[in-house]
Amino acid sequence: MAYTTINKSGDYFNTKLYTGTGSSNALTGVGFQPDWVWIKCRDDSHNHQVFDSVRGVHKRMRTDTDGAETTSSESLKTFDSDGFTLGTQTNVNQSSGTFASWNWKANGAGSANTDGTISSTVSANTTSGFSIVKWTGTGSSGTIGHGLGVAPKVVIVKRYSASADWVYYTSTIDGSMDYLYLNLTNAKVDSGNPVPTSSVFQKSDTNGETQIAYCFAEKTGYSKFGSYTGNNNTDGPFIYTGFKPAFIIVKPISGVEHWTMYDNKRTGYNPTNYQLYPNLSSSEATLSELDIVSNGFKIRSQTGRLNSSGVTMIYMAIAEAPLVGTNNVPCTAR
Repeated sequence: MAYTTINKSGDYFNTKLYTGTGSSNALTGVGFQPDWVWIKCRDDSHNHQVFDSVRGVHKRMRTDTDGAETTSSESLKTFDSDGFTLGTQTNVNQSSGTFASWNWKANGAGSANTDGTISSTVSANTTSGFSIVKWTGTGSSGTIGHGLGVAPKVVIVKRYSASADWVYYTSTIDGSMDYLYLNLTNAKVDSGNPVPTSSVFQKSDTNGETQIAYCFAEKTGYSKFGSYTGNNNTDGPFIYTGFKPAFIIVKPISGVEHWTMYDNKRTGYNPTNYQLYPNLSSSEATLSELDIVSNGFKIRSQTGRLNSSGVTMIYMAIAEAPLVGTNNVPCTAR
């Protein structure tokens, strides 16, 4: 068996659960200084909050709306060596509220990248295949460097200087560059853009508007981006990833269905894996929908969000642990 080059996924991605205090709240235990932090209140209807080190620590966006970036010194206050510190803002730190945060490591505030026809600022972690890319639109189609050295399978783009939908580009459906909207339930559309190369992706933007992209390349044993076909049965499809997932997002490519996100921290037993929805501000649901196992995940629900008969579902998955690490110890199901 070939071993993954990433034996500790927690060096690059980690879910951190916490309880809000309503006052300054320094969270530790992430395991690294995060560059992308995605926060959602679990027990109340607050917007999803997204922060990154490239736009700047006080700059927030919301995945469940098309709104522009806003600034708050009382949301995420600092990125810290083992986590982050929050202020008094209720969307991220409501007193006694329960929260989930999903944290990725890139490479700090980023540096200039001139690989494409449009210059960008890129914070890239080539080991884990994740980069954050910022640029200003020119009013015409152009190419933008992503810094990964291999072609990303998923590129999530948000124009943040003005209202605009979150565009989830993926080449995992039919090999072309399709897109869906992360803040909406729409079916997939063919973008007409070429698939990304090892150095650039293509995008057409409004002149003068600033953009951010979160780019994901597939890394064996750590990340997987693909699709499966639903069967509308509680004995649903098994999706092989080659690792035990720590984070999963699923969306059908046709029909009006929500995005659904899961992680390995918000419950402890199969199949009760709690759900949040990137396109909704609603609180956490507690339906029994899938099993997280040592080498992938197994659908246990007939819901259209996960398992419509004959419908293609796209997914992204990040590892908790590889199937077998260099210590020869297999990981286990939950």
